[in-house]
Amino acid sequence: MATCGVKERKLDWMAIAVVAGIHLLALSALHWWLFSWTGVVLLVAGRYVFGTLGINVGFHRLLSHRSFKCPLWFERFLAVLAVCCLQKTPGQFVATHRAHHQHVDGEDDPHSPLLVSLFWGHMGWLFVKNPELTNTLSYEKYAKDVFRDPFYFRMERNLLWFWIYWIQAALYYLVGLGIGWLQPGGSWITGLQFGMSLLVWGVFVRTVVVWHLTWIVNSVGHVWGYRNYETHGNSRNSLIIGLISDGDGFHNNHHADQRAAAHGHKWWELDLAYLTILGLQKCGLAWDLVPIGLRTSSEDDLATELPANLRAKSIHRRVPSLPAEEPRQLTSDTALHS
Repeated sequence: MATCGVKERKLDWMAIAVVAGIHLLALSALHWWLFSWTGVVLLVAGRYVFGTLGINVGFHRLLSHRSFKCPLWFERFLAVLAVCCLQKTPGQFVATHRAHHQHVDGEDDPHSPLLVSLFWGHMGWLFVKNPELTNTLSYEKYAKDVFRDPFYFRMERNLLWFWIYWIQAALYYLVGLGIGWLQPGGSWITGLQFGMSLLVWGVFVRTVVVWHLTWIVNSVGHVWGYRNYETHGNSRNSLIIGLISDGDGFHNNHHADQRAAAHGHKWWELDLAYLTILGLQKCGLAWDLVPIGLRTSSEDDLATELPANLRAKSIHRRVPSLPAEEPRQLTSDTALHS
């Protein structure tokens, strides 16, 4: 497959089948027999628990950018929540995202919409194989600090991350089946209906919603919107996408100061993911939040950002730098009028 601005690649039929299959399963929610208000509540709650906590806070701000520190067990818990969104492994997510920051809107950017089309930046890039990124050398370059943890390394083997997704799907169904069957006046038909409702709405519809909330930042976030800062590439802020994505849609702010825990830099840029991190800080589950405006070098040693027990095991081994464009000084001379 050859496209303008993108090197020749082969279609990834497995990715196409999985994405298309989950979308079709989610569409079954349109059938009245599969509707329940409990399923809708689980959709809304799951979008926050798995999407905001798992993807935005866990995969993105913690693992990809080390925007704050937390206990190792909690970091891994957030990673498991993120895996339940079916956005690949922690290491693969981090490697792809850091490559995006290093090559933003350039030929080697994994998902820039400026290379081909808006669809490419949104989801088309998922449907082709990218051997230049999915190899040992790239993982060593972009995500060595993640793969150093044996917990994340094990997720790469035997499709463990993929099975975690289906295990949580089975739990949704089995819990619903049990509740519907065992409730007063219930039957196996009632249990089947309720279990399928929780599965479809709580897992498949939620997965699709979280997918597109992540993807719309990659696509629209580099095409339309306003800019608070001059940065490399064409990153944009969007008030609407920022709100529905719980803060990640303030993408220009993020590219200007990528390690900052907060993505909303104006008082009216509501960043629910950052508010969540502040809540975790109050509970003692997060600390050393990277503030807005702290200029960080691409040569920073991420070993200082790793949990202490992992850092102790690798004190003599240098962790690779966080690849990314150099953030500009966040002062009035770089700010653009919104």
